[in-house]
Amino acid sequence: MDVLIGIDPHKGSHTAVAIDRNENQLGSLRVRATKAQCTQLLEWAAPFPERRWAIESAAGLGYLLAQQLVAAGEDVVDVPPTLSARVRVLGSGRSSKNDPNDARSTAIAALRSTRLRAVEPDDHRQILRMLADRHHALVALRTQAVCRLHASLAALVPGGHAGRLSTTKATEVLASVRPDNGIVAERKTQAQALLDDVARLDAELKAIKARIRTAVTASGTSLCDITGVGPVVAAIIIGHVGDVARFGTRHRFASYNGTAPIEASSGPRKRHRLNPRGNRQLNHAMHMIAVCQIRHPGPGRVYFDRKVAEGKTKKEALRALKRRVSDAVYRQLVDAS
Repeated sequence: MDVLIGIDPHKGSHTAVAIDRNENQLGSLRVRATKAQCTQLLEWAAPFPERRWAIESAAGLGYLLAQQLVAAGEDVVDVPPTLSARVRVLGSGRSSKNDPNDARSTAIAALRSTRLRAVEPDDHRQILRMLADRHHALVALRTQAVCRLHASLAALVPGGHAGRLSTTKATEVLASVRPDNGIVAERKTQAQALLDDVARLDAELKAIKARIRTAVTASGTSLCDITGVGPVVAAIIIGHVGDVARFGTRHRFASYNGTAPIEASSGPRKRHRLNPRGNRQLNHAMHMIAVCQIRHPGPGRVYFDRKVAEGKTKKEALRALKRRVSDAVYRQLVDAS
């Protein structure tokens, strides 16, 4: 492409800067985030027929604009914010920033990088990702509500409730409370409100799981053939992986999902450590698959036991199994593509 157009997106506005292959600035434009944003940018970019759009965080604040440009037939790539920030700092020698400079840094990053993700129109995978993210959010909200309910019951009943708390058990505990003053009555009222929240979230979780099962079945994926992969885990994997072709090898896929260790060598000493980076949702999915395989007889359990017998700790053996699971998931996704 002769011209790279970098865009720094925001909630209320978008700033675009066009540069040529020598990084010379050809023009800039700031548009408000309105229904006409895509039309205005395309009209401004008309003098640059051979162009590519580089949007910082095309899956975040720049999502809608990126999808509008792709729908208009434009060539769009996603530039990670960390990459454009690195270009900005190295180019100026300081970390101060403004929208035009950010947009120009995004364009330069796209000009010099050859491994950026091309933005594609949304498909069924986006539905699975939205459902998986909603399920994750509901689980977090339920956990928070249950923890607060435990605390409320402990303030009403000596010792509270030990063990796993269900709505049925919480209802029984609250029914046994006989308020003898206004403070206890208010605490019981608030505990009942928390219990209602838990019941509502349970119903929403049940509904979202049914929708996930339907969406996973409609996708035709074979991921569920892997031991430990159910509809929710399959939705997380498909939704967060997207196009598996962007991972050239199983090693890159493992690095992306955080199951590949990070080298931490120094001098003649060669060693590796746990990878805390990568897509944590995918890493969680690999963890759940590995734990499930350990709990049931099969190749996964045999592999885990062998690693323990070799002298590895259970945590180290689990990490090794997670990497093995990552490779199996990658093969399944590649075979289905």
